[in-house]
Amino acid sequence: MAGTLYLVPTPIGNLGDISQRCRDTLAAADFIAAEDTRVSLKLLNHLSIKKPLVSYYEHNQVESGQKILNRLLAGETCALVSDAGSPAISDPGEGLVAMCAEAGVPVCAIPGPCAVITALSVSGLPTGRFTFEGFLSTNRKSREAHLKSLAQEQRTMVFYEAPHKLPATLEDLAQVFGRERRISLCRELTKLHEEIFRTTLGEAIARCAQVPPRGEYVLVVEGAAPPPPESVTLEEALAMVEEAIEKGKSRKDAARAVAEETGFSKNVLYSQSMK
Repeated sequence: MAGTLYLVPTPIGNLGDISQRCRDTLAAADFIAAEDTRVSLKLLNHLSIKKPLVSYYEHNQVESGQKILNRLLAGETCALVSDAGSPAISDPGEGLVAMCAEAGVPVCAIPGPCAVITALSVSGLPTGRFTFEGFLSTNRKSREAHLKSLAQEQRTMVFYEAPHKLPATLEDLAQVFGRERRISLCRELTKLHEEIFRTTLGEAIARCAQVPPRGEYVLVVEGAAPPPPESVTLEEALAMVEEAIEKGKSRKDAARAVAEETGFSKNVLYSQSMK
């Protein structure tokens, strides 16, 4: 019987954020797969946990992933951790999860620290619908194509960015979305120097020119405004009512539906359509 791959989130800054369930899972696993074994060893030492560590990161994920999968198929349990946050989210662990899913190996995700959700929740921007875009490509053409595909995106957008790339990224965002688009720059989340800077892209660019960026950033960008509804004349609205009636709606239901779509009063539409 196959073992289980546990996805164990690690603190994104504050070691106090690791849960008891995460501690217990790390302590119970047969071995731990880590993005950087040196970083993970510091955490395990802090938790007084001693477990075999294997390396699993972007450049060895095919070879190492197969070895991990073989051990799981043999019945061992593995805890997968990233350097910070939830593994498999903008992280090589995504590939290992896919391999396990294809092989029928159980995968269990444990809730915990995640920079995307932490930043979104404090951004002050709409959170009901959002899209996570991760790191933008360093390839100029891929980067431009990615941003242009988001030009009309109405959901709040979340990006990761390193401090030395932040000024150029803000310029690129402003070029596509406009300098007045709102943005929250979330820096060093959960750490001693955590900072949330809510502003516009234009003001963020000016700030970066004055204060060199430091620390890791999560950028939460306001989505595009929905397009204004097309203006409809009363005659056109009445024609829509008649069309809805021809399709089987009652006059009352047709008037209500067209009223919701056009902004006209349903009573006006109903009475006028009777003439």
